[in-house]
Amino acid sequence: MPEDAFDRNRVLQLSDGELGAECTFESFKGSGNGGQKRNKTSSAVRVRHQPTGMTAEDAVERSWFRNRAAALRKIRLKIALEYREVPAPLPRAACALDHADYPLWRAVLLDAVSASGFEPKPAAEMLGITPSCLVKLLYRDPELWEHVSRERQKLGKNRLKV
Repeated sequence: MPEDAFDRNRVLQLSDGELGAECTFESFKGSGNGGQKRNKTSSAVRVRHQPTGMTAEDAVERSWFRNRAAALRKIRLKIALEYREVPAPLPRAACALDHADYPLWRAVLLDAVSASGFEPKPAAEMLGITPSCLVKLLYRDPELWEHVSRERQKLGKNRLKV
């Protein structure tokens, strides 16, 4: 799907029900610890977001509904990591990692970092925060930190330091 036809921010703000309508779900039996309940029921979930083709799965919980919600969150986080838009102000100065708005907040943060060539100082200026605050915000999300580090390495830059 062309990126200009994909409204990332809209998708990141959808409820689980609305996002679920854009996805296909597959149930399967989880493996590992959990005993009879886990090994005999198909409580693990694999989600495929049709517009982007991204997939995620979760099998941590014994409940299909909890695993479905966790897999939808993983889809949101992947979309936030992969789809860039024109940098905009952060919706709020900080956002907890487990907050429902975090995927959108993460995407907006990464838009500024990406637009600045993965340099903290200009990205922080765009966002209205200090460079050290930006680095700390990146560092608290291990997946985001690794993504930024990989992108910096592709550009021949050193990894960020905390």
